[in-house]
Order: sequence, then C-alpha cells, then structure tokens
Amino acid sequence: MRRDGEIVAAVEILPEQVQPASIDLRLGPVAYRVRASFLPGPDSSVVEKIEQLDGYAIDLRPGAVLEKGCVYVAPLLESVALADNVAGFANPKSSTGRLDILTRLISDRSAAFDRVERGYQGALYVEIAPRTFSVVVRTGTRLNQLRFRRGSPQVASSELQRLHDEQQIVMALGDEKKLGEDGMLRVTVDLGGDGADTLIGFRARKHTDRIDVDNIGAYDPLDFWEPIHAHRDPRVILDPNDFYILKTRESVGVPPDYAAEMMAYDTTVGEFRVHYAGFFDPGFGWDHAAGGSRAVLEVRSHEVPFLLEHGQTVGWLRYEPMAGRPDRLYGRGIGSNYQNQGLALAKQFRPITR
Repeated sequence: MRRDGEIVAAVEILPEQVQPASIDLRLGPVAYRVRASFLPGPDSSVVEKIEQLDGYAIDLRPGAVLEKGCVYVAPLLESVALADNVAGFANPKSSTGRLDILTRLISDRSAAFDRVERGYQGALYVEIAPRTFSVVVRTGTRLNQLRFRRGSPQVASSELQRLHDEQQIVMALGDEKKLGEDGMLRVTVDLGGDGADTLIGFRARKHTDRIDVDNIGAYDPLDFWEPIHAHRDPRVILDPNDFYILKTRESVGVPPDYAAEMMAYDTTVGEFRVHYAGFFDPGFGWDHAAGGSRAVLEVRSHEVPFLLEHGQTVGWLRYEPMAGRPDRLYGRGIGSNYQNQGLALAKQFRPITR
C-alpha cells in the first residue's frame, strides 16, 4: 500500500511505524482545542467542523501540553487513498490506552469514529481527550494505529475450535468453556493474585504531574498509581470517577496467521469498559515457553459503582485471518513493549518494585 500510494505522508514514513498488521499514525505540526467532541457527518469536512466550534491552534512542533478533561483534534501526517474494496479501522496504541487517553480517528464526511470507508481518499485526523493525566505530545508522536480489511474476513468455527482446543489462542483454565457460539473467546479478570505476589492492579492517582508520552521508562509509577493488592475476598468495587489497570486470568496468544480484537464495551455484563486499545498483532503472546502474555485491561466504570469479582467475564476476543503471514511478528525482535507481559503499566513508567 505504501508502494502503490494508498498510504502517503507529508514526512517520510519510518520503518518502525509499520507493525505486523497495522501502521502507526503520527501527529502533525498543530492540534486544535475544541469545545466538544464531534463527527463531521456527510456534509462537512473535519476542518469545517473545527471552524464551527471556534477551535484554536496549538503548535505541537516544540511539544505542547494537552490538559486532561479537554478535547483536541490534530491532523495526522499520514493520509490514504483506499481502493473500493478496502476499509480502514483504527484503535489507540497500547500505551495510549493505558494512560487513559481517549483517542479516536476521524475522516472527512464520516459518521463513525475509527472507521475509514472503502474508497476514501483524503486526510486523517485524530481526536485526543486525556481523561486521567495531562500529557505532552509533539509532531511525530504516535498515539493510534490503522489497519485495513479487504472483504469480510472470518475464521471458520472448526478452525477456531481447533486453535482453542490446542490452547494456541486463549490458554484455558481447567475445564472452563471459553469458546462461545458466536465464535468469540471469553476472557475473565484476575483479582486473586499469584501466590506470594498479591499485586492485582493499579488505580490512577487524581492529582499528578503531566506525562510526556515520548519519554520511555522515565516516571516512577508510584507517583501516578496506587497499587491494589488481593484481599481475602477477591473483588474490587469500581468507582466511576477512577481509572484502573487490571489483567486477565488467561494468557492470550495470537498465531502468526491471525490478528485479534477485544470487544471494548458490552452492557450485558456490566456498565464498564475494559479495553481502549483492543487490538492484538500477529505473534502477540505466541512464545508460550516464556509463560504467555496476559491481556491488560484498561477499566473505567460508567455512571455507577460496580462490583467486579475474581473470574468474572470482562471481554471477548474475536480472531480474524490475515491476508498473508507477516514477515515480522509482534515481539522483542521488532521492539514490541508488551510481549510476555503480566500486569504491565504503560511503557512510560519504570518497573515497579513489588
């Protein structure tokens, strides 16, 4: 797609932007502070909507603070010229979700976030709404990623069952049934701890310094997070004003020929959201010899306090076949930050001393 001009950029696309099943998108030189989130709808461009909302420009080139509780829209350096049978789907990068930054792709004349319609040709924008921490970003900062679908890819139920039975995808616990009739795999929350290690999660502190998202391993986690430890009753009451980092009981694996997506929000199991990023590249958790990789849950309750208990269903994984096996897989070989992860904060934080 890069060779054929379907993905272009105002500045040369860097090799490290290209992931096994997606491409990282970069902020341009300016962001606009706007009064409210919006979708342009069929009759407007994003720029026209920004002007209607009296958005004012913030220069990102030297680095700028985006304040929590505010909404910003930034043009991206990348744009697309998609074929009529190709659609785009976006999601925040893992670290973006773990910092509780609501990040959504917008395209001109669109009626949905994080979707680029088939045949779309034009600029791309990102809405940025820090929820918990004020953050520093700059031109070139990568907050979200874009992937592409041709047609309607589906995994045959028999193939999914085989992968499940062989524990090549979700590492099942005991005899629990994980594969639903809808072809999605159920995952549950771990609030029980692991032997002597009683750390089960983190709750974000309310009044902290800002975080420069491009500073890797720069921050003491205890300045920003309150550790949560397992109790004799393995449960947590989610406060709707708080943001939590938890993990699944199951180890998740994504075979090289597949990608996976976690459903972020389902009111049938409770009014809470468990994943902002939600996308797993081919190869995630594939090195079972190293213990697999848990899925980290970025949790926020909606409207009311909610009791979350150990082993409760919190999400569903949907697998999709790749058009072809990537020549690079998610993992340490390409500098991936969360392979073989357990309970992991965003990469901007130093490892916690337990």
